[in-house]
Amino acid sequence: MSSSPLTLNLIEGSVSFSFSPQAARELKTAINQLMERLKAVAAKPTPGGGKATPQPPLEYRYTGEVFLEVFCNPNIWPTPFAAKVLLTVRDVSIRLTTEAELTRIIEDINQYLEQVG
Repeated sequence: MSSSPLTLNLIEGSVSFSFSPQAARELKTAINQLMERLKAVAAKPTPGGGKATPQPPLEYRYTGEVFLEVFCNPNIWPTPFAAKVLLTVRDVSIRLTTEAELTRIIEDINQYLEQVG
């Protein structure tokens, strides 16, 4: 399975690593499900109208040349556009853990998938 570099733009800076198109499609599917959960949280009933059902978090993991983990709790963000994810990229010699804007990650994955076909 061939891998191409995926660049994720962070709040400050960016990180690039080898990533397969199949893994990118799987991550995109997981993020699409997260977006639905975020929309469900944002559409919760007005106060006093009952308690919204807590939505499960996104916990995506990929192991290839690097280990990638993406985590987001949809219950703490008022809208999908405000949401941030906790991103961890590591290999045997380095570990990067940071926050990234969800909308930017979506754009980066879409751009990557357009480039690799």
